[in-house]
Amino acid sequence: MLHLDHIQRPLPMKPALPSRAAPLALLAVLFALPFLLAALFAGPSAPRAAERERQGFVGSATCASCHSTQASAWRESDHARAMAPAIPANILGDFSGVTATDGRHTATFRREGDRYVIRTDGPGGEVADFTITESFGVDPLQQYLVLFPDGRRQALPWAWDSRPREQGGQRWYHLMADDPLPAGDPLHWTGREQNWNFMCASCHSTGLVRGYDAARHRYDTSWTEISVGCESCHGPGAGHVAWAQRGAPAEIAHRGLSVWLRDGSGGAWRFAENDPRGIARWEGPPRQSTAAQVETCAPCHSRARPLVADPLPGTRFLDTHAPMLLERGEYHANGQIQGEVFEWGSFAQSRMSRAGVVCGDCHEPHRGTLRAEGNAVCTQCHLPARFDVASHHRHAPGSEGAQCASCHMPAVTYMGVDRRRDHAFSLPRPDVAAQINAPDTCTSCHTDRPQAWAAQRILDWFGPRRRDDPHPGLAIAAGREGRPGADALLAALVNQRAEAPILRATAVSLLPMPPSQATAQAIGAALLDPEPLVRAAALRTLEGLHPRNRIHAARFLADETRLVRIEAARTLAPVPLASLPEAARPAFARAWEELLASERVAAERPEAHVNIAALLTARGDMAGAEAAYRDALARDAGHLGALVNFADFEAQRGRPAAAEDVLRRAVAAHPREAEAHYALALALARQGRAGDAVGPLAQAAALRPEEPRYAYVQAIALNQLRRSEDAMAVLQANLALHPRHRDSLIALSTMERDRANLAEAERLAAAAAALNPADREAAALLAQLRGMRQRGPNSR
Repeated sequence: MLHLDHIQRPLPMKPALPSRAAPLALLAVLFALPFLLAALFAGPSAPRAAERERQGFVGSATCASCHSTQASAWRESDHARAMAPAIPANILGDFSGVTATDGRHTATFRREGDRYVIRTDGPGGEVADFTITESFGVDPLQQYLVLFPDGRRQALPWAWDSRPREQGGQRWYHLMADDPLPAGDPLHWTGREQNWNFMCASCHSTGLVRGYDAARHRYDTSWTEISVGCESCHGPGAGHVAWAQRGAPAEIAHRGLSVWLRDGSGGAWRFAENDPRGIARWEGPPRQSTAAQVETCAPCHSRARPLVADPLPGTRFLDTHAPMLLERGEYHANGQIQGEVFEWGSFAQSRMSRAGVVCGDCHEPHRGTLRAEGNAVCTQCHLPARFDVASHHRHAPGSEGAQCASCHMPAVTYMGVDRRRDHAFSLPRPDVAAQINAPDTCTSCHTDRPQAWAAQRILDWFGPRRRDDPHPGLAIAAGREGRPGADALLAALVNQRAEAPILRATAVSLLPMPPSQATAQAIGAALLDPEPLVRAAALRTLEGLHPRNRIHAARFLADETRLVRIEAARTLAPVPLASLPEAARPAFARAWEELLASERVAAERPEAHVNIAALLTARGDMAGAEAAYRDALARDAGHLGALVNFADFEAQRGRPAAAEDVLRRAVAAHPREAEAHYALALALARQGRAGDAVGPLAQAAALRPEEPRYAYVQAIALNQLRRSEDAMAVLQANLALHPRHRDSLIALSTMERDRANLAEAERLAAAAAALNPADREAAALLAQLRGMRQRGPNSR
């Protein structure tokens, strides 16, 4: 009989990644009206200004005294207006006493002298007045911040649509109008997901010190410049000022700048004579600033988890951040942007990135605008006679469809009005999009046509062979869905070093565990890959192995890249120190401290402490782990991840009653969350209370029918209670929704076998075996059933 004993515990949380889906975090580039120079050069709050002065920040006003042309361009940029004091020159919204409502939320906006006030629901749900302290952005919307006594700055949910009235602008609107967002919800404007200090500050102000005090749970955040100034990109300027004041001595490297962005190679993008491709190539010595330019932009134009607190400009990206890979829900399987992921993740996939193109090739770095309008920005490197013609784009010249960006940079609108483009510069592939259930650029305009029509047009125009075949999106989609042959497709993508590192790292992350021979070889190759992002992803896959099979990760504890080192330490967390080579133990101690420090960067967030608790549990530090769980719950007593994982921790310590109590708190706090009911059911089942577990399992399955695991475990519990008819009905319904769910196929096949319904049992086992030819359990069951049919129904 099938039992619940083999069902795994809830998995620990992944390392905390800021939820950039909340509107506060969707503010990478917004802005565009003149405002006071004094506001642009606003100074820091004491006493931390002195700390940043010691690190060499001098302020954009100092830079402007010599670099007037660049400063003039910068003052017109989005960066210069990233954040500003709430004074009349900077406020765009209507604060004349108007009231805005969307049926769920209501707010009134008024001005009292130079003070701007919003009346709306506050931290406890009571309606009150709140004084705005800063504006946040300008174009196409402006948000507003409120400073609380504990040092938190929170972003209000009401934004001013600053577009012209004829475009639908000049109005107040709620950024999450469809959500009730009661006080206490993390997405309520006073909650942690709308907290400026953690979510946004480092990318909207210069020389920022977040200043979070974990003991007092408050902030003392400061900056050297309220907006994104010169030193946000060029680094602290004191060394450069000293260089200039000393008469430009040649022996000072990079003129005293900590971030050198100027290319002095003498090379250039040039069209080769008689090159039929019509694409410019870099000619001359290797470009000197390629990595520096992209890595300067990456931290604020990517979806990434910070690894260090308050990093200074000029540090390598993967030494300060762990970028998101192509995760489901954030990117379509073909790499196209879906959630709010900013630009780096798509640009990192592009052929342009691999060719050495940098942000500044298309964008004027000080003003932030494109270097040319329309197709002219593309024809800098793509011959107009080859590409800016109807024979290539197949649209009427001058039309929207004839614009390069229309086909190669699909756009997604965020925050209601902010339309942003994908930066992968990909080829239109409606054929691939149809296979992976993703949108495509053709039918996003030709909405009355199916993707098959668009795919045929592409085939007619350009023939059957495409430059990006085999398309990596097919492998990623197969890996996400667990399709037959996914391991081979993913392994092939991992081993294709011509593909972008972010694509190959994503493929590594999707490799099924335990590994087949093909995936084991791919993981081995990925561990030796020259790209650190791929190495880091490969190390994470080793967490699916028994600790004794992870020891070879020790060689990466001294890797040159911090992200790789901390992933090596994470992988080795459950490995006893005595099992590591003696020479590797000091490196493990250093990497372990780096790992814990990377989690403490997010110390104000409960998930950071959950992650620390899981790591300390793996090292056997149960007292430290318990303290970390309690720190998590001190920050949010109802945090689901903290409650579920703390309950599992209690169960591991032999305290099942305490675990059950914690999980009942989780269910009470999150009655609509399937994971809370599921975790409670597993805890009850491990106490031998399968009958009590059935109700929570049914609730979990009802809440999340799209998750086949819940219904599968419900069926196992029913079968254990000898309610086989009910169990089979649950499995049949689950397979109707998820016909490829391997565990449900195996379970139902076994039950049909026990009922002597061998033909149906064999059909189900064959379907399970077809999902993965390397699945030994499915193959053995299928062989057994075929043997039974040959020998007769009563044989085993």
